[in-house]
Amino acid sequence: MQIILLNLFLRSDSRKSKIRAERRRSIANRKWWGIFASVIILAMCGAVAQAQPAKIPKIGFLSSGTASGSTFRSEVFRQQLRELGYVEGKSIAFESRYGEDNFDRLPALADELVRLKVDVLVTNSTPAALAGKNATTTIPIVFLGVSDPVVAGLVDSLARPGGNITGFTNIAPVLAGKRLELLKETVPKLSRVAVLWDPKAPGSTQQWKESQLPARELNLQLHSMAVSSVDKYEGAFKEATQARSAALAVTQNPLATSNRRRVADLATKNRLPAIYPRKEFVESGGLMSYGPDVAEPQRRAAVIVDKILKGAKPADLPVEQPTKFELMINIKTAKALGLTIPPLVLMRAEKVIK
Repeated sequence: MQIILLNLFLRSDSRKSKIRAERRRSIANRKWWGIFASVIILAMCGAVAQAQPAKIPKIGFLSSGTASGSTFRSEVFRQQLRELGYVEGKSIAFESRYGEDNFDRLPALADELVRLKVDVLVTNSTPAALAGKNATTTIPIVFLGVSDPVVAGLVDSLARPGGNITGFTNIAPVLAGKRLELLKETVPKLSRVAVLWDPKAPGSTQQWKESQLPARELNLQLHSMAVSSVDKYEGAFKEATQARSAALAVTQNPLATSNRRRVADLATKNRLPAIYPRKEFVESGGLMSYGPDVAEPQRRAAVIVDKILKGAKPADLPVEQPTKFELMINIKTAKALGLTIPPLVLMRAEKVIK
């Protein structure tokens, strides 16, 4: 009897051992299957992630002018990005909006670019930069064509912009006096100068104000040509000649730049030797221009955008200023005006159109 019970006990213990072994094998198999499944899932996720295209940075461009008026500057900007290694459609994309010389359109256009979730917003004037500032406090903004970003309220200082905005200033107010000086050197016995400016453009307004002191120092009387729409140009020129203005100084402003050929033609028609802020005016028939190199701000803005896309914060990127200035003279226009350009002025010109 004892032997029988012992055998039964041994058989039961053996079955238990087998069951425990089977359980261990089952658990081990489930572990291995779990590991295998995890590896497969991870591999599939990696393949899906690899198949999905990387996010392409999107640059928003907000211009207060027209598309045709921005073509050259936009191409210089894009070319510099290409030189930095970006390929349009593959590693960078663009969204452009144009105010068509109507500043009232800019806030809505800025809001539209913000809704498109652009990675950087590039603006070409003070009104456009202000519209961008009001539209977002998070998307980085890089401005161009701003006369004085501190006075405009865009940045805290040039060295430490603060916030989400930085860029390139054209220091136009500083150059207002230099243009009057060149104009007086060019036109003998000049005493009355008309100044074409746009009251709706903050930078242009500041240039008009900054012209007062150098005008007094040069013994020049200034006539205000305050124009904010194209249809007012002709009347403003007639008033300038009636006020016995003998020359014209044009402030840098989006309206005049977009309509530079019309402005240059009206100046010649009214026999007003004129100095302009950009060489495009001279290329369009204007007499002479003095201002920063047109391409430099575009190239530098592209470099700033590249830094931001690589992680830099606008608040830590100082506002940049021009380092190159150009004097351009159109001899053909001078002849049409019956004006002889003094040799000392001609010698200082970087380019002369004959």
